[in-house]
Amino acid sequence: MKKSKCFLDGTISAVTFVKSRAMELSKDLSIIMPAYLEEENLRLLLPRIKSVANELTNSSEIIVVDTEKPMDATAKACQESGVTYVNRTGGNTYGAAIRTGISVAQGKKIIFMDSDGSHYPEFIKKLYAQKDSADIIIASRYIEGGHTENSSALVLMSKIVNWGYAFVLNIKCKDVSNSFKLYNGEMLKNINLNCQNFDVVEEILYKLIKQTPSLEIKELPFSFKQRMFGETKRNLPQFVITYIFTLIRLRFFN
Repeated sequence: MKKSKCFLDGTISAVTFVKSRAMELSKDLSIIMPAYLEEENLRLLLPRIKSVANELTNSSEIIVVDTEKPMDATAKACQESGVTYVNRTGGNTYGAAIRTGISVAQGKKIIFMDSDGSHYPEFIKKLYAQKDSADIIIASRYIEGGHTENSSALVLMSKIVNWGYAFVLNIKCKDVSNSFKLYNGEMLKNINLNCQNFDVVEEILYKLIKQTPSLEIKELPFSFKQRMFGETKRNLPQFVITYIFTLIRLRFFN
């Protein structure tokens, strides 16, 4: 496979997206972080993540996927930490950020994590330590030893979503919706993703299972933290509606 890339001061141009599936997976690990007005959090997180990644392998990359057009100084924060900065294409949605990240990643293993501090960097070590034990490793809030700092109402809503998707789509895990997961990079590049919002996390899991029925999933107990700075980008009414329609679409039209 031949790889096409264009780097300038840690920034990847959109031209690299054209042949994303033909890219050679030349890195051991890619850590992808969708970001939307998260400069303040990233300034604290990126040095920690970079330190963890360097402990794990000398062949890694950290990719921050920002908005289509810069809305804060996230690009500068990335440059100062020496990590890759890229603007998402196809809109300012979370789904677009995920697709963009997958397109440019070169890792044989790919970890997605939030940019708000809810996924603490040191847990990357536990995910990566299990990289050869299953196809997907999940930082799970809902197995024994897991925890979340969200309110009771949000936890209840999350558990309903997780139970519904796991039951209807026959997904054998407790935490379907936490985005903090380790994936096989080649598998990710071979699926088509359509969801625009946070439901893309469930779409990834379902389509990987559909693509590879023998896929193995492993869950590790994880404590989900409150975001450090800024406000959540989740719109709860939209969240509920899109999750319902996505569940129906995945079950009956895919």
